[in-house]
Amino acid sequence: MKSEEDRRQELEQRERILREREVELRLREIETDIHGSQAPFHQTVKHQPEDSHKPWVKKAILAGKLFALGVAVLVAAKIASAVAGVIIIAGLVWMSYKLFFESPKQNP
Repeated sequence: MKSEEDRRQELEQRERILREREVELRLREIETDIHGSQAPFHQTVKHQPEDSHKPWVKKAILAGKLFALGVAVLVAAKIASAVAGVIIIAGLVWMSYKLFFESPKQNP
């Protein structure tokens, strides 16, 4: 007959095999839970400002700014041209006065 020690070893071996099977079974269950069920999918939507449904408004504002900048540049060019003309005429008048109307000083 089997000795007490052999029985104990056989029982330990069976318990070990049973635990291994339980662990394998639990791992398979966890794996099917992970791979079997789909994670919830949430569709994301880009945040749209309130006035985004009117893109032509943005373009119109940009065109207005560009037009205002062009007008400002033209006005500045006209002013600069007028100032340059006044300076040139003043210079010519001063030179004409010096050349023609100022009497030469004679040295005694």
